[in-house]
Parts: sequence; structure tokens; C-alpha cells
Amino acid sequence: MEKSRAALLSVFSALLLTVLKFIVGIATNSLGIISEAIHSLIDLGAALLTLFAVKVSDVPADDTHHYGHGKVESISAFIEVIMLLATCIYIINEAVLRLKGKPADIDVNIYAFGVMFISIIVDITRSKALYKTAKKTNSRALEADALHFASDIWSSLVVIVGLIGVKFLGFEQADAIAGLIVSIFVIVCSVRLSIKTINELMDKAPKKLRNDIYRIIKSVPNVSSVQKLRIRTSGNTIFTDMTLLVESSLSVEKAHDIANNVEKNIKDAFPQADITLHLEPKGDSTTKSLNAKEKVEKILHEHRSMFDSYHGLSVMCHDMHHIISVHLELDRNATVRETHAICLHLEEDIKDAIPKSKITIHVEPSKKK
Repeated sequence: MEKSRAALLSVFSALLLTVLKFIVGIATNSLGIISEAIHSLIDLGAALLTLFAVKVSDVPADDTHHYGHGKVESISAFIEVIMLLATCIYIINEAVLRLKGKPADIDVNIYAFGVMFISIIVDITRSKALYKTAKKTNSRALEADALHFASDIWSSLVVIVGLIGVKFLGFEQADAIAGLIVSIFVIVCSVRLSIKTINELMDKAPKKLRNDIYRIIKSVPNVSSVQKLRIRTSGNTIFTDMTLLVESSLSVEKAHDIANNVEKNIKDAFPQADITLHLEPKGDSTTKSLNAKEKVEKILHEHRSMFDSYHGLSVMCHDMHHIISVHLELDRNATVRETHAICLHLEEDIKDAIPKSKITIHVEPSKKK
């Protein structure tokens, strides 16, 4: 699985950077490097959480999770944001103390610069790979992981500037300032991601996504209007629920073709879409169709002794003519003569109640044994 492979590589990358940064940070007593080490440690925990999340999110829907397990990715991303913010609070506190005069004996050497350059190379590689996979699979958890590595790139550059200030300018507070800048940058990115995550958990429909799907629907011929369109996302799945109005004179086959075209066009643009579509007849004929349907249902109910059951009743009105279709389930042992007599009797009664109606009765053997 592509998402799992990307998440697993992130775990190994975060582990490598965490170990290297802690060793060098403790050896040099650099707050900038130590803050980066803690940042990478949080990244490691986040990467492990992401790996778990993408595996769970791919589990199919079951009896208790009808819409799948995709929301676990949003929950994972939100937990990562909280972890990042907690880290930033610690770094900001330590930086402020150092700026106020807390002693800090910083030993800036080649190892300090080396580990930060290694960190930048790893972060660039992983963030690009993660963003690419996140965009392809619409994974919020991988997007959060990519944010971690991307923020590390900029924070590592800031730390390098701080180390240069300490090493070559003798300005020891540059290291604490670097830690503050890193923390502020991470906080801003975390807040942005948390807003997106909360919106997804609250089932807020992305405006651009809704507009795109609406345009796709309206581009399908014979769709008169979109009466209802609801969208929610869960992991990489887009759930859409819609009611479309079509001309009431269309045949059942034509209406079915329209529904298929709508679904196909949406899935062409969004392969991960899960679509629920309902068609309704357009115009004043809807009320007439409903009244006629009630009459047919009453007739069928009055003649229930003639057949076992019925289903698939459809009544459509066009230019004062009603098109009626119904499936009857008859006794398996009924003869063709008996079946014909039953259908003829029902047709006559329906035409008496609804003149100018065209009736199609489909006969099926009863499921009863």
C-alpha cells in the first residue's frame, strides 16, 4: 500500500534525525539543536501515529462503521498538532529564559552544522514524497506528516543562522532567538492544519469540491436542476448524496442512463467518490404522478388475493398521460392463462381509475415456497 510505505519511510527518517540531533544538541548545549531534536522526536511519534492511522483508515466499512474508518486520519492529524504545540510551548519558555539571562554554554562545532545540513536534505526528500502521496491519496494524516518535515526544513535553516551568530559573531542569544522563530513558524503551520482537520471532522463540505461536483452534474445532458447536493469527506473517500430533477416524460431507461452518466463523470474526476443519487420528475406533473400512484396502490391492495406481492411500482405523468410500471409476484404454479387473466383484470381496473394510462406489468414467480 502506497500510503503505508510512505508513512513507514517517515518513521525511519524521523528516528534517524532524532538520534543525531539529540547527540549533537546535548554535546553542544545548543537550544536551537535541542529544540530541533525534540521537534524530530515529536515527528517520530507523529510518524508512528500516521503509520497506524493510514493502516486503520484503509479498513473497509463494516457493520458498525458504515462509512469506513477514514476519520481516524483526521483524528491522527489533530493529535499531531497538539503534540507540536506542546513542544513549541517548551521551546518558547526555554528561549525566553535564556534571553533574560539564563546561562547557556554553547559549543558550536562542525558536528552542529553537519547534523543540521543532513536534517535539511532528509526533510526536503521526505516532505516532497509525502506531499505527493498525500495529494494523490487525499490523506490528511500524510499531509500532517509532510507538514512536520517541511517545517523542519525552515526551522533547520533558522537554527543554522543562529549557530552562525554564536560561532562567528559571538552573539549567544542568536541561538535562543532561532528557537523562538522556529516555534512561531511551527505554531502558524499547526493552526492552519488544525482548522482543516476540524472542518473535516465536522463534515464541512469543501467549497471548491462542492462547486466542482456541481459543475460536473450540470454538464450532464437532461439534468434539469440539482435539488440537493451534500458532500462529506472521510480519509480519501468523498461521500456525495444528491437529488436531481429530470423531465417526467423520460423513460426509466433514459433516466437510468442519466444517473449512470452523472456517476461516471464524477468518478472520472474523483475516483474515490462514493455516490448516492436520487432522481425525481420535474414540474407540476410530480403531484399528478403521486395522486395516480396512490390510486394504483389502492387497486393493487384491493386485489392482493390475486397475487403474492408486488414491487417496483413506477408512475410518471407526461402531457396528461400516465406511464405505469409494476412487478407482480404470482404463484409459481399459476398457468399462463391464469396469469394473463390477472394482468388483464388489473389493467382494466387501473384504466378505469386513471384514463389514458399506459400500463406495463412484469410478472415474476413468487419467492414464497
